[in-house]
Amino acid sequence: MHAKYLILGAGPTGLGAGNRLSELSEESFLILEKNSHVGGLAASFKDAHGFTWDIGGHVLFSHFEYFDRLLAELLGPDFLEHKREAWIRAVGTWVPYPFQNNIRYLPAKKQWECVRGLLASQAKERGEPASPANFKGWIDRVFGLGIASLFMYPYNRKVWATPLTQMAYQWIGERVSVVDLERVLKNILLGLDDVAWGPNKAFKFPLYGGTGEIFKRLGKRISDHILIGQEAVGVDPVEKSVRLASRETITYDFLLNTGPLDQLVLVLIKDAPEPICRAAKELTHSGVMVTGVGVKGTRPDPKCWMYFPENDCPFYRVTNFHNYSPKNTPSQDKFRALMTETAFSKHAPVNPGLMEETVDGLVNVTLLGENDREHIVSRWEKRMEYAYPVPCLKRDSALMTIQPYLEAADIYSRGRFGGWKYEVGNMDHSMMQGVEWAEMVVQGKAEQVYSL
Repeated sequence: MHAKYLILGAGPTGLGAGNRLSELSEESFLILEKNSHVGGLAASFKDAHGFTWDIGGHVLFSHFEYFDRLLAELLGPDFLEHKREAWIRAVGTWVPYPFQNNIRYLPAKKQWECVRGLLASQAKERGEPASPANFKGWIDRVFGLGIASLFMYPYNRKVWATPLTQMAYQWIGERVSVVDLERVLKNILLGLDDVAWGPNKAFKFPLYGGTGEIFKRLGKRISDHILIGQEAVGVDPVEKSVRLASRETITYDFLLNTGPLDQLVLVLIKDAPEPICRAAKELTHSGVMVTGVGVKGTRPDPKCWMYFPENDCPFYRVTNFHNYSPKNTPSQDKFRALMTETAFSKHAPVNPGLMEETVDGLVNVTLLGENDREHIVSRWEKRMEYAYPVPCLKRDSALMTIQPYLEAADIYSRGRFGGWKYEVGNMDHSMMQGVEWAEMVVQGKAEQVYSL
């Protein structure tokens, strides 16, 4: 079999590429998906008790007109709109997100620790013009010891499951709200809330089916070009062929890989040059255990999602998934759906008894009461080995080595893990990487979202 354009993976990047190829009247393309469903990290699942769960707390917001238009076409009226309510649990209280703009919610002594740290960091910044050596150094310089100790250090260690000294900081951009001392003091003295930062301050969500509903509908558009349950086990850059677990071989003119870049180089491509393999081994990532706890009974809580920097719980984030859509639960207004995320890596292995530890943590942070334990009706788990492409210190040099080698052989690697750039790894970024790849190989247009 031959496909002019062969795509590995039917997640947002692969489906975005396939949809755009179809719009460009290209018929010789094929998407191979190893799982029994489309959607990749944006897939959704319904458990045996009728709860719908995402693979983490996805929300729909966009930087791109194409993405917005496509969502409107796919969902029609089947979506809800929300104003973000995000909070941080720290020192026994709730602080609105972003933490650094709302420290007035902390006890007075902790507020002063944060302000004193900011004053010291600004004085230090004036005397240290050199760039920070790593992410920890950047946090020290920007936030000071108070905010760093209460939130930035512990939360980032939890979410990345990686020593902060092993991470770069150049990726940050709009991913982290930086701090303005004058703004912080004004909010404290005038009692102002400051919660509107960031591109996801308002977001949409599918009425039913979770985030995965979007990609189910997109997959149906191009279903004739998707092979489900077909895993690639080998790529030959010279012969321009992909070997499947079924032993079938498919040849191509152009290949788009949307799976993990390190696996492409180290597992799929046989006899890749040693410098390329060495660079791939420099790439690091963390995984996530997503746990869903379905509880009978409701209580008022308008929060969308919450961050947890402290060690009284294993998770770094919890989503009130019942607030995203009432159809995420078996019966409207009768259940809560608490979806937690716990990161793991070689630096921070996951506890085999995570579910019970999660329930204990939900009680510790007041999202469940002791009596709620007996009302838990669903316990759902999903382990994702690849969840966060860590922006480690050697990432950029590794990508500068790997990507030109691949592209010289008409192999392109894009998407959250295909491109391995967290700063352009949101759902909209990932889909647009596929769209722009299609426009590049067909029309010769330059890519804008993904760059080295």
